[in-house]
Amino acid sequence: MLATLLTLALALSVSSSTHAAEPCSAVQVSSGLCASTTNGGDHVDVTGSTSTPGAGPDAGSESGSNGPGIPSPRPIPGRDTCDDQLDNRCGYAVGALPTVYAEDLVSFRPAAPSIATEPAGLGVAGLPTNLVAAASVQHISGDLLGFPVTVRFVPAGFVFDYGDGATQRSASGGVTWARLGAAQFTPTATSHAYREHGTYAASVRVLYDAAVDFGTGNWRPVIGQVTASTSGHSIRIFEARTALVLASCAENPRGPGC
Repeated sequence: MLATLLTLALALSVSSSTHAAEPCSAVQVSSGLCASTTNGGDHVDVTGSTSTPGAGPDAGSESGSNGPGIPSPRPIPGRDTCDDQLDNRCGYAVGALPTVYAEDLVSFRPAAPSIATEPAGLGVAGLPTNLVAAASVQHISGDLLGFPVTVRFVPAGFVFDYGDGATQRSASGGVTWARLGAAQFTPTATSHAYREHGTYAASVRVLYDAAVDFGTGNWRPVIGQVTASTSGHSIRIFEARTALVLASCAENPRGPGC
């Protein structure tokens, strides 16, 4: 019960007779308001009190994480997750989360992409050899700059190195001839025609855009890109030769090329 006692000492010129304090009426008691006076002859004591009907002994006092009498912070309506830029309900002080650069992600590395060629590991000099690479979105958890985080890597570009000095950048990893509905040796966005026969080590480097979640549910972009590369993929290029003959090998098993 919240109660306040007021005692007023008033120096008043009053009669010398003393009057006893008048009791509170039933109405005053039920309403929580009561005042009484006592005349001591040379002064009057006025005593009053107020109360809140139905209130318990701890009314008016709240116990929370911020101490007695101070309520705990409540979530902001309409927001499912905390926002590290607006409040500190995530456990971090406002503005305390660091800016992350690509070079900070030394211990967070996406898996190497895969690479395949068409025809499989083979090619013909002067004709397109189709290279197809594959990479996917990856999530890696760990500690970063003293914070537990999850890092997300999203493929943003592919750089093909064909092993003969030629390179090419592509927005995608390429498409197989079968998916294109195309015949063998059809040029594609990621194919390459080798000029000379021989064996070449082709590779691909994937550029990833990265973002970091400090546990707030919000992805903070990483400045710069992270890369992951394949090791050399061996391609054997043959030289095709043609000759005019009078008959097929079935007709003349001893003919040229038979």
